[in-house]
Amino acid sequence: MTTVIALLGAKALWLTYIWLASCIIGSWLSDRKGYGEKPGLGTGLLLSVFGLIVWLVFPSKPGSKWRRRFSRRDRESTTTTSSS
Repeated sequence: MTTVIALLGAKALWLTYIWLASCIIGSWLSDRKGYGEKPGLGTGLLLSVFGLIVWLVFPSKPGSKWRRRFSRRDRESTTTTSSS
């Protein structure tokens, strides 16, 4: 009977690590997309790995760190305005 409890403990530990990592990454993604850390932390806590998918699909706000890094339109518009 102790083997079953030990296996359950190992699975619970790994699931806790996954849950914690999804909270951290969700918080980081939502902050980069311009919504602050709390919405990403909440979705990571409630939805675990599915919260990451939510923040990868969710659109970023104009002028956010995410858009400055990954959007061609914003990068092209900032380079044309600064060179003029």
